[in-house]
Amino acid sequence: MRGQPQFAAIQWRGREVRVEYVQIAPERSAAPLVAFLHEGLGSIAMWKDFPERLCEAGGFRGLVFSRPGYGQSTPREPDEFWDVDFMHRQAHEVLPAFFEAIGLQEKPWLFGHSDGGSIALLYAARFPDRVTGLVVLAPHIFVEDVTVANIELARQAYLETDLPKKLGRYHADVDSAFWGWNRIWLHPPFRDWNIEAELGTIRCPVLAMQGIDDEYGTLAQIRGIAQRVPGTKLVEIPDCGHSPHRDQPEKAIVAAVSFIAAPPGKSVFQP
Repeated sequence: MRGQPQFAAIQWRGREVRVEYVQIAPERSAAPLVAFLHEGLGSIAMWKDFPERLCEAGGFRGLVFSRPGYGQSTPREPDEFWDVDFMHRQAHEVLPAFFEAIGLQEKPWLFGHSDGGSIALLYAARFPDRVTGLVVLAPHIFVEDVTVANIELARQAYLETDLPKKLGRYHADVDSAFWGWNRIWLHPPFRDWNIEAELGTIRCPVLAMQGIDDEYGTLAQIRGIAQRVPGTKLVEIPDCGHSPHRDQPEKAIVAAVSFIAAPPGKSVFQP
């Protein structure tokens, strides 16, 4: 990711935390702004050059940030355990506070992957007048057995392989990032987590993409969004796992750029 990271200070969970962020092409002042929300183990660095590629292809501006606990943002406290509402708190508390801290006045497009896609959906549901549209990749709207099974495998890999070293390239405190995500997803009460009923208040355009070979969820996730948000565009990508922006980046870019750049109520992209 080109560009020098900046930091915004917000008050959250009773303390000040710093949120790492990077702006892409801020000089394109009239262009749509796309805010990128990373996955459950993601960060600015984990996106690599994908946000820049998408913004360059569409002539957009970009805003990429690491949520508290990830990347170079303030890590979790050692005794800080996230609860079942952790994605709601990111959407309802962290995101508005971050946008306010950087002085954001406009309505961005939200581009979210996995947990970041769920957070984008929750933000648009709670604040329907503060977002222009959503592009969500492999979001979760309820918990599936396949998701939990593979997160359990990730836990074993973290304990038994060099996965901590690999993830350490992307996080200042890798334990903060991994255990904050892993423990709550494997917490038994989280099996009942479900945001389907909340999606009905979303009023903006939605593009939902998912790989047909997604190892962390079935196509019932994005199809469930389409059932509850009228006009949702679905893109189901062959030969693609949980991360379309890594497995099939060109297809993800074409779909997203066409959707964002289309006139209101229209889309030049046909899945």
